[in-house]
Amino acid sequence: MKQINKNNGLVTMAFATALLTACASAPNSPSSSNTNRPMAEKAYALHDMEMFGAMQSRKKAEIQHANITVAPGEQYSTINENRQIQVVNEPVSTFSIDVDTAAYANVRRFINGGNLPPKDAVRVEEMVNYFDYSYAPPNNDTTPFNITTEIGPTPWNSGSYLLHVGVKGYEPVVAEPQPRNLVFLLDVSGSMNSSNKLGLLRKSLRLLVNQLTSYDRVAIVVYAGASGVVLESTPGNRRHEIIHAMERLRAGGSTNGGSGIELAYTIAQQHFKENGINRVILATDGDFNVGPSSTEALKELIKEKKRSGVGLTILGFGMGNYNDQMLESISNAGDGNAAYIDTLQEAQKVLVQEMGSTLDTIARDTKIQIEFNPGIVSSYRLIGYENRMLRREDFKNDRIDAGDVGAGHTVTAIYEITLNEAQRYTSGQTRALQFNNELGFLKLRYKRPNESMSIEMQHAILMDDSNHKLDTTSGNFRFAAAVAGFGQRLRNSERLGDYSYHEIAALAQQSRGSDKFGYRAEFIKLVKLAESL
Repeated sequence: MKQINKNNGLVTMAFATALLTACASAPNSPSSSNTNRPMAEKAYALHDMEMFGAMQSRKKAEIQHANITVAPGEQYSTINENRQIQVVNEPVSTFSIDVDTAAYANVRRFINGGNLPPKDAVRVEEMVNYFDYSYAPPNNDTTPFNITTEIGPTPWNSGSYLLHVGVKGYEPVVAEPQPRNLVFLLDVSGSMNSSNKLGLLRKSLRLLVNQLTSYDRVAIVVYAGASGVVLESTPGNRRHEIIHAMERLRAGGSTNGGSGIELAYTIAQQHFKENGINRVILATDGDFNVGPSSTEALKELIKEKKRSGVGLTILGFGMGNYNDQMLESISNAGDGNAAYIDTLQEAQKVLVQEMGSTLDTIARDTKIQIEFNPGIVSSYRLIGYENRMLRREDFKNDRIDAGDVGAGHTVTAIYEITLNEAQRYTSGQTRALQFNNELGFLKLRYKRPNESMSIEMQHAILMDDSNHKLDTTSGNFRFAAAVAGFGQRLRNSERLGDYSYHEIAALAQQSRGSDKFGYRAEFIKLVKLAESL
C-alpha cells in the first residue's frame, strides 16, 4: 500500500472512507504495484484545531485585503464597470473573448431562490453569451470564424447607439467524432455534501458519460484533504463501470484542490490523444482551503499545466460557500471554459447539447481589437468584459493569454457608442459620411490549437449596417440588448437611467423569435421575477 501526499495536513476519516469505498468497488482501481501514481487506499486525519483555526484566520485576512465581494458565504471578484471613452483620446479598444456562461446560471439560481444577486455576481458578457444568436457560420476551418456586426439605437438612452459584434466559430462535420481523453476531477470534500453539490454533480456527469463511445477514455480523480484515483482511464463505452465509480463517492474532509489538479493533469498526459480531445473536467464549489489555496498560487499551477496541451473545463456547483472568484480566475488562467450547474437542465445544455463547444477547442488566445473612426464616433463603452480588458500592445503579443473558443461557439460583444453631431440620423436620413462609411475597423487574432503564432482576421464596421429605429433592427440585436440591459439593471448601473425591468421584459418578449429549447422564455420569466423581488 503506497502512501499519498500529506500536503502538510491530515485527511479526515470521512474522506478515507469515501476513497476506500470507491476504490474497492470501482473496476480498474489502481493496484498497489503502481508506484508512479498517488494511491487512494490510505488516508490521514485533518490538521488539529489550532492549525485549522490559524488557516481560517489567514483566509479571512486574505479576503479582506483582496478585491473580492463576499455575499453571505460566497466570494466574487469586484467588477468596476467600463467607463465611457472619448475616441479622440483613445480610439482603440482591445479585449479577450469570453465564452463562459457561469454568471447567467448563477444569477438564475439567486433569482429563483427569491433573492436578487450581489452585483459582482453579474458578469454582463456571460449573461449575453449564454444565448445563441444564429450568426452565420464560416464555410470551412481555413478561416474558423465569421464576424457579424449590426448598429441600432440604444433602448435605454436616446442619445446613443449599440454596436453589436457577433463571432461564430466553425463547427466541423465529421463522420466519426474526435476521440476524447477525459479526466473527471471531482471535489469530494465536506463542503460538497449536499444534493445540489455532489448529488447534482453525479447526475450531471452521468449525462456526459452516456454520450461517450469506445473511442473515448475516462478516468476519475477525487480530492479532499488529499487526492487519489478511483477509476483508472477506462474506455468510454464501459459506462456502467464509470457510473458505478461515481455513484460510490461520498463527501467529507477539507479541500486540497492543488493536489488533485496535479494528479488529474498527470493522468491526462499519460493517455494523451494526439488527434483527439484531451481535457480535465474540474467539478467543485471552489472552496479550496488546504495546500496551494490562494488564488494566485492556483493560477500559477494552472498556467504551468496548460502547457501540456490538456484543456480545462470548470463546472461550479452549490451555494452558501460558492467561490466564484476562485473558479473564474483559474479558468481564465488555464484558457479554460466555465459553467455553473444549478439544475440538471443546465447540465443537459452544457454537457450534451453544447458538448462540442464545451470540450473541442478550435482556437486559442482569441482577442478582439476595434479602432473607432473619430470622424463618426465620439465615444464608446464596452458593456461587460471588465476582467478581460487588454492593452493595445497586447493584441499582437503572442505571449499574452486570452480566451479559447470551442467548436460552434458564439461570442457576442456590445458597445454603447455616441456619434459626432454631424453623423446623427435626421428624419430617417443620414448626413454625409466620412472615411468610406467606416464606423470602425475590427481585428480578430487567434492561434490554432497546436500552433504558437497567431493569425489575424479583419472586418470593416460600416454605417450601412445600422438602423435608425430600434424596431427595424434584427430580433437577435434586440434580444441581446435586453439581456445586456438586464445585467446592468441587476448591477444598478447608472448608465441605464430609469430603464426598468418591465421595459426589459417587453423588449425581450417582442424579440423572442425562435426558441427551440425555451431559454429565451425562461429569461423573460426571470426578468419578471426580478422585478417582483
